[in-house]
Amino acid sequence: MFWRVIKTLLFTLVMPGTIGVYVPQALKSDVTKVPVFLEWTAVGLLLSGATIYFWCAWDFVSKGLGTPLPVDAPRVLVVKGLYRFTRNPMYVGVLSVIFAQAIYYGSRAIAIYGCFVFAMVYLFVRLYEEPTLRKLFGSQYEEYCRTVPRWFLPIRRT
Repeated sequence: MFWRVIKTLLFTLVMPGTIGVYVPQALKSDVTKVPVFLEWTAVGLLLSGATIYFWCAWDFVSKGLGTPLPVDAPRVLVVKGLYRFTRNPMYVGVLSVIFAQAIYYGSRAIAIYGCFVFAMVYLFVRLYEEPTLRKLFGSQYEEYCRTVPRWFLPIRRT
């Protein structure tokens, strides 16, 4: 477990750290002063997003017996914790951190970047992650997909 934690922390610094923190900080040149209530909203969103990410990373390490790193992915399908509500809470967490910074800095550039990241994540999930999980976990993953929404709002098909 020790090495899974270390690998998860290193992965977090490199991938979510770069995508969710370093790049938005580099883009904040168009900072606009926002009202204090928006600053506090952004801080709450940022803390929530970071908490979501770290909670899920811990679930990957402890319950999934793997890491968020795709080459060392969980060996057990994680369906507990926040994964009961969305199939992709880590991405929701990182996107929350990005959009929190867009709000805090009043930055259109960070907001546009956040939309770009969401589009890339969506494509990654649909084209790589979901097919891979179907191959790895079969009917267990299919059932999970039927009962838990991809993002965070259940959309009923009619």
